[in-house]
Amino acid sequence: MLRDLVVCDEEEDTRTHKIFRALEQACYELDLSKPIWLDANITEFKRHAKTRFTKDNFVDSIDFDYLEMYVIEE
Repeated sequence: MLRDLVVCDEEEDTRTHKIFRALEQACYELDLSKPIWLDANITEFKRHAKTRFTKDNFVDSIDFDYLEMYVIEE
């Protein structure tokens, strides 16, 4: 693991909006471009509340294997 980041969103909003905001905040703090949600990411996230963004999800090149995002607690 290169870096670990927890984003806490206490806003009253939908889970989807919270996920998108958390991903945007994480990418900003990690100085990454936002990844593209592919169908496989959406399916995996719906099933397991977790997904991995690999180099195929980023427009820019990345210097790590994947960015993993998951919900710790709802």
